[in-house]
Amino acid sequence: MTNQSPPTQPIQFVNTFRDLVTTPFQGNVNALCWKRQLIGDFSEIVNQIALNENMTELHPDELHGLKLSEQGQLAREMLLQDLKTLEAHGASPTLNVIHSYERDDSYPFFPTDVYSFHVDRSPIPVDTYLCTYYGDSSEVLPNAQAEQKVLVPEIRAELKKLFGGPDKYFELFLNEQYFDLHYQPKSNAQPISLGIGHMCRLATDHPNGKVPPCIHRAPKEKNGKKRLLLIC
Repeated sequence: MTNQSPPTQPIQFVNTFRDLVTTPFQGNVNALCWKRQLIGDFSEIVNQIALNENMTELHPDELHGLKLSEQGQLAREMLLQDLKTLEAHGASPTLNVIHSYERDDSYPFFPTDVYSFHVDRSPIPVDTYLCTYYGDSSEVLPNAQAEQKVLVPEIRAELKKLFGGPDKYFELFLNEQYFDLHYQPKSNAQPISLGIGHMCRLATDHPNGKVPPCIHRAPKEKNGKKRLLLIC
C-alpha cells in the first residue's frame, strides 16, 4: 500500500520495505520513502562514537560492543536489522557517524561536494538508499524547481574558461569532472526534508532510468551536531 504525495511533489510514501524496493518510479515521483517511527535512543549510540576525522563508519561488531541502556539497545537492534535487510536485498549499506563532510574548494564558483544539490550517477540500473536516524536530514528538490548549473550562462562561461580546450570536448569535460550532476534552486524552490527514520530510495542517473534522477543534498550541520546516516 502506498500514499501518493501531491502531483507536483517528488516523494511517494510506502508502508513496507517490500513496497520500497518494488514500487516503480513514475511521473514526477523519483523518491520513495518507507515511512517509519523510530524506536530507541539513537543519540546514545552517536555520543559513544569517538571521531578522529570528520566521519567514521560504524560496523556491526562495534555496535554489538557498545554498552547501552534499554532505549539504546532498541536503537541498536533497528540499525542492525536495517543493515541486514538491505544486505539481503543485495545492497552494500554503510552506517556513518558524521561531524561534517569535506568541502570542495577546488573551484570556488562551483563546489561539487554533497552540500550542493546534485544527482547520483551509475553505469548500471541501481538506486540510492538512505536513512537519517539522528541529526539533520537530507533534502530533495523537485526537478521542476531546479536548474542544471552547467546551463546557467554565467557559470557555463566560467567553466569554458576553466576548460580552455576545443568546444567539441567541453561536454565530455563537464561529465568527467561531475559538473553536470549539480543543480541550483530556482527562485521559487522549496526543498523537502526526507525526515528522520524514513528509509528512502532515490532515483539515480543511469542508462535505463524511467524518470529524471532525484536531486538532493546533505544538510549543513548546525552547532556541531553529529548525524547518524545509513546509505548505499
